[in-house]
Amino acid sequence: YEIVAPIGAGGMGEVYRAKDPRLGRDVAIKVLPASFSTDDDRLRRFEQEARAAGLLNHPNITAVYDIGSHDGAPYVVSELLEGETLRAELEGERVSPRKAIDYAIQLAHGLAAAHEKGIVHRDLKPENLFVNRDGRLKILDFGLAKLTHAEEGSSAGQTNLPTGVAATEPGVVLGTMGYMAPEQVRGRPADARSDIFSFGAIFFEMLSGKRAFQGDSVADTMS
Repeated sequence: YEIVAPIGAGGMGEVYRAKDPRLGRDVAIKVLPASFSTDDDRLRRFEQEARAAGLLNHPNITAVYDIGSHDGAPYVVSELLEGETLRAELEGERVSPRKAIDYAIQLAHGLAAAHEKGIVHRDLKPENLFVNRDGRLKILDFGLAKLTHAEEGSSAGQTNLPTGVAATEPGVVLGTMGYMAPEQVRGRPADARSDIFSFGAIFFEMLSGKRAFQGDSVADTMS
């Protein structure tokens, strides 16, 4: 891959625009800095993101093309998106009801595809939703996703058990305040219903221009 330019950086790594000379297409590469590759938890979450997203093939979920490591730094290659995040589009204002419903339907389709494969996102928020220039909504960042499988004999979505490296220790809170479901705030296991709660909070914000849950402090928001 030929690195073209940096796109951005966050807690889970740095993102670059790059070119795949073999197929002649532009891609996005997320790289976990080598200095952090010795952090077992961070590395596990990075690999978890790639593994979870790689299982999915849906127009409303960012496609993952490849995963690897270079000079000790793991990376994941995904489709390059042109547009802006839903957060940037909102900018404290509501979107039209027609557009909000369109985005909500697309988000619901993407979530349904993930949930059918036992994948829970666990950190849905406007920052993790991307709107292409053609109006296509894409779900980003499965870094907090949890691979689950339904317990034998249970109804789908009712009892999901963590498997392998994707398991999260009880009592660990992963997600973003104001969008996490109550069980996540309490550090309890999350399942598909947790994503549906976050979906509702995002839909509310699109329609009203205000966050569904926001307090003067983290404690107030959690309450």
